[in-house]
Amino acid sequence: MEKLHQNQIYTGIVEGYSSEGLGIVRLDGAVVFVPQAVRGETIDLKITKVMKTCAAGEIVKVHKNSPDRAKPECPYFGKCGGCDFQHLTYAEELWAKRQRVRDALTRLGGTDLRVEEIIGAKNPVHYRNKSQYPVGADGSIGFYQARSHRVVPISRCLIQSEVSDRTAKAVGDWMKRYQVSAYDETTGKGLVRHIYVRVNRQGESLCCVVANGRQLPREPELAALIMAAAPKTVGVVLNTNTQKGNVILGDKYRTLWGQDFLMDTLCGLTFKLSVPSFYQVNRDQAEVLYGKALEFAALTGKETVLDLYCGTGTITLCLAKQAGRAIGAEIVPPAIADARENAARNGITNVEFFCGDAAEIAAKLEEEGLRPDVITVDPPRKGLAPEVIASVAGMAPERVVYVSCDPATLGRDIKIFSGFGYQAFRAAAVDMFPGTRHVETVCLLSRGTAK
Repeated sequence: MEKLHQNQIYTGIVEGYSSEGLGIVRLDGAVVFVPQAVRGETIDLKITKVMKTCAAGEIVKVHKNSPDRAKPECPYFGKCGGCDFQHLTYAEELWAKRQRVRDALTRLGGTDLRVEEIIGAKNPVHYRNKSQYPVGADGSIGFYQARSHRVVPISRCLIQSEVSDRTAKAVGDWMKRYQVSAYDETTGKGLVRHIYVRVNRQGESLCCVVANGRQLPREPELAALIMAAAPKTVGVVLNTNTQKGNVILGDKYRTLWGQDFLMDTLCGLTFKLSVPSFYQVNRDQAEVLYGKALEFAALTGKETVLDLYCGTGTITLCLAKQAGRAIGAEIVPPAIADARENAARNGITNVEFFCGDAAEIAAKLEEEGLRPDVITVDPPRKGLAPEVIASVAGMAPERVVYVSCDPATLGRDIKIFSGFGYQAFRAAAVDMFPGTRHVETVCLLSRGTAK
């Protein structure tokens, strides 16, 4: 590896993209990661940091712009850490994401499985139905700068809903008008920490103010300002989080006005959503994702299906419509309560839900002799714990459908599954998060030959 020197300028060709969305340039064996670089471009870059196995750089000059370089529409791009690909055409963004999944399956999963397709979003802007705005110690409302907790003030975001942005501004106006303090994470003092907004298909919204305390000053005035900004608001909720750390929500809620839940429709079903309930942030693409998961499950109407990390039961209820029996498991009690209500609301009777840790529930069901035909998993970014994989394999399902929001942990877990005789047979990517480096993957695993 060539010894690179900080602040020195080099010339190289951008080969592709890292899992963080950075351009990759190789200089005589040395890998340099460059923000906002585009594949195929020859660039002059300045080394900003030299590490043991790689280096970081920044663009000094682009010799000739790639046709896939786009002018960022967002004025905050490069300052806010929310988006990674505003400088790319959408086609190139999809290429980068598909390649990221392919690399993870190959390098970490030890498989040469082809990623069949990446399904892009029909509408790659204003798609988020859940927004979480951090509040800076100085009262700034926006999103964190990349790799920091400095809040970049933002009034308008291209990927959040307009209702959410208006609601967040209303909370900010209330704070200024009544001199409500913002939380300072360095001292642990101050009141307002985050503003959380969830919006449904009809444009109705639920606002939750996360605070370092159980009371807010001028609560009726807060609700009035939110209603004026977003007339379809159905409720305003206070969440109390007095703990230090990065966890956004505490475990205590109090309704300040209206109701503490929001109704929404997905895949032809109606769902009740509490603030802490997991629900895919891109409704349209979630329907595409679940459709692909159902395709991989290949249900005939007779199977028993187990859905781990079921949230409010979205995938479970979709599976139940095509299975003989469906079982959902989730660790968040309010989500399970919502899931049971959702089943009753939609008239689905061949489903049951358990609340608890996925590993413990999987082990319990395995011990009880449950032998599902299909198991679906949709874990958080950290993926599956080894004991969950062992219990899933112990139940010997014909098929495992793995829905993943992190290609790296998916690849790692596929490798572990292979030790139990389960091989990956199909994989497809779905762009749930346009503009960002994140991508969803659906993977089918099976013993022997997949059907």
